[in-house]
Amino acid sequence: MLDELHSQGYRKYPASRLLRSSGDLGWSTLFAELRSHSSCEGPGAEGEDLEIAVIVSGSDEGAVTCKIGGERRCVRPTDGTIWLNPMAAKADAIHIASEELQVAHLYLPSSAFARLATDFSVPRVPGQAIRYSSGVQDGIISQIALSILREMADPTMSGRMLVETASLFLAARLLHDHSESPVRRLERQPTLGLDNVRLRRVLAYIEEHLTEEITVSDLASIACLSVFHFTRAFAASVGTPPHSYVSGRRLERAKKLLTIGQMSLSEIAFDCQYSSQSSFTRAFRRATGLTPAKFKQAVR
Repeated sequence: MLDELHSQGYRKYPASRLLRSSGDLGWSTLFAELRSHSSCEGPGAEGEDLEIAVIVSGSDEGAVTCKIGGERRCVRPTDGTIWLNPMAAKADAIHIASEELQVAHLYLPSSAFARLATDFSVPRVPGQAIRYSSGVQDGIISQIALSILREMADPTMSGRMLVETASLFLAARLLHDHSESPVRRLERQPTLGLDNVRLRRVLAYIEEHLTEEITVSDLASIACLSVFHFTRAFAASVGTPPHSYVSGRRLERAKKLLTIGQMSLSEIAFDCQYSSQSSFTRAFRRATGLTPAKFKQAVR
């Protein structure tokens, strides 16, 4: 799946330059790229998945013109400008008349929308129900895109959970505000926290599986709730979203292992679900102000 998603960026934007990719981060619910685009012109290309393109470093000058169904749409490429490309959509032509633009390209598979079926009146083919849009300004989508870019540049202890949640809320935002026939959230009581029994069950599972991959879907299943509802209920109970809580628990585990001093830094990184010691070191320093090695020295 990731290989197919990865090919979309190259096929759709052959004249662009890839700056960063989520291809080796193990994300399964969303694929992301940061690309550099300069003045160019060419035909569009069809993609398998819904694409959200967000300018993160733009220009007040220049223009991006897309020709869709014979209609030309010209947009000034300022920071935060968004394009929404539905599944199987294709621009007849794309013309970029601007100096270098840095753009986040987020690819959402249909499964991201299917996970919302119990909370929204989701259409049969939800990804295709999103309307093509250019020049959109949507602060929520922009903030989610930036959080994904930060995670891609500097992975955290529970980054895959963060992205899993981000993909869910992106899909919900698109269905609610950018659909051909905007869906409504199914009637529910106001978001309440988890009851004590469910909360204890979820927290116990987290403690027992800190050294393994934990997904929000796993936790929602344990609580017998939809992922969307669980994420909100957990945050209401604990005061922080699931990925932040798990990240904090893994940080405490890392501190304990460093204090005991029986494992190498690379072993602790692996134990805490990091792909590399360098990623672990960056995240630990960001959270504590010390590298793992300095922390280890300080507690001895």
